[in-house]
Amino acid sequence: MNGRRESILREMGLGPIWRLRSRVKDEKIVEAPAIVEAPAPAVEAKAVTAPTARVGKKLFEEQRETRPTVKQAPAASGMTAERTARIETLDWDALEAEIHACSACNLCEKRQRAVPGTGDRAARVMFVGEGPGAAEDRQGVPFVGAAGQLLDAMLASIDLDRQNGVYIANTVKCRPPLNRTPQTEEMATCRPFLDRQIDLVAPDLLVALGRPAAQVLLDQPELRINAARGKTFFCAGIPVIVTYHPAYLLRNPADKARAWEDLCRIRHLLAEAEKR
Repeated sequence: MNGRRESILREMGLGPIWRLRSRVKDEKIVEAPAIVEAPAPAVEAKAVTAPTARVGKKLFEEQRETRPTVKQAPAASGMTAERTARIETLDWDALEAEIHACSACNLCEKRQRAVPGTGDRAARVMFVGEGPGAAEDRQGVPFVGAAGQLLDAMLASIDLDRQNGVYIANTVKCRPPLNRTPQTEEMATCRPFLDRQIDLVAPDLLVALGRPAAQVLLDQPELRINAARGKTFFCAGIPVIVTYHPAYLLRNPADKARAWEDLCRIRHLLAEAEKR
C-alpha cells in the first residue's frame, strides 16, 4: 500500500484496521473477512449473491435487453406518463435545465438551487445518494459538505475521484426541509430524472449510498443496509452494490470498517470488468 492511500485511510479512521485485517502485499486487493452481524431481515429473491459479478459495458447491453428499468410504483402529483416519456428523450443539457426549472413537487418551494449531479458523464461507476444538504443547496453540487469530503476520501482510497470515472447524483434534486429523509412521493416524482441520468451515463456499476437510495434503485421499500451489503442486485440490467451513506459514517464511525470492505468490493468488480 502506498503512502498516499495509508494517509487517506488514516483520515477515514481505517488505517490501523486495514493493516490488521487485510494482509495485503504488493498492492494486491484482498476481500476483507466477513463480519459477524446480528441476524437481519431476509432480502427478496431478486438479490443475487455473487463473489465475482459480471460487470462491464457488454453486460450492461445484454442485461438492458432482458431486464426492465425499475420504476417506482407510487403515483406522484408531478409524475405523469407524458412527463416521464419526455424526460426519457432529453440530452444532458436539456435534462439539467429541466431539473433546475422543475416545480413538480413541493421541494422546489424552499430550495436555493436544484442539484442535478456532478462528475464524469461517461463514468464507469455511478454513486447515488439520498438528497442535497444545506451546503449542496447553496452550491448546486452534490456531496460538498462534510459527507462529501468523506466520500472524496473514500473514492481516493480505491483510486477513484469524482471527475474521472465517477458520477454522483441523488434520489431527489432539491433539499428536503431540515435535511429530512425524502418522502416516497418526492422520490417518485424525481425518479425519471435519475433514470435518465443512469441511461445517459450507462455505468458499469451503480452504488447506492444509504437505505433511501437503495430502496429507490431496487424498488424494495423494506430493504435494510446490513441485509443488502455483500450482495449484487440489478437496476435496468446494471449491477448495484449497497453501502452506507457517508453522513451515516460520520455519525457511526465504527461502521467505517464495513464501508471499507464495500469499497474493496467495488474496486474488485471494476478490476474484473477491465479484464473482459
